[in-house]
Amino acid sequence: GVLKRSFKHLQVDIKKIGNKITVEVWWGTSLQQATVRTVCSHIKNMVVGVTKGYQYNMRLVYAHFPINTSVVEDNTCLEIRNFVGQKVLRRIKMGEGVTITRAEKAKDQLELIGNDLEQVAQSAALITGKTKVREKDIRKFLDGVYVSEKGVIGDLKPVV
Repeated sequence: GVLKRSFKHLQVDIKKIGNKITVEVWWGTSLQQATVRTVCSHIKNMVVGVTKGYQYNMRLVYAHFPINTSVVEDNTCLEIRNFVGQKVLRRIKMGEGVTITRAEKAKDQLELIGNDLEQVAQSAALITGKTKVREKDIRKFLDGVYVSEKGVIGDLKPVV
């Protein structure tokens, strides 16, 4: 895969010397110096995403009304029905390069897979936000779609 990102808005020098990438700031304030680590993290996430890929596993949690989900539009859109017994159809479009599938090994589980960590995480956040219980006591109504595991494909860590 290919990931592109522009760092033109930051006053940093990015150089590729051999097999290493160096990021440096000249005569910067402490705020500008902090951007060096941020840029390095973004580049590292892009390299890991292109070489291995990222995966988020999400579980459907419900007490009484079973949540019905269907994956449409070539695994790029999720439709949620019967959330807390509501008749409303919720459609969530995945981010660019993110595919969503239903897990075969576990019941009521969704898998989001993509190269760009930010797109995969944003898609998971959109799903969680669309299934947020409103105008009810959230201590009692725990229904929703929550991230259960996340990480590099093949090396998932449980979310606590």
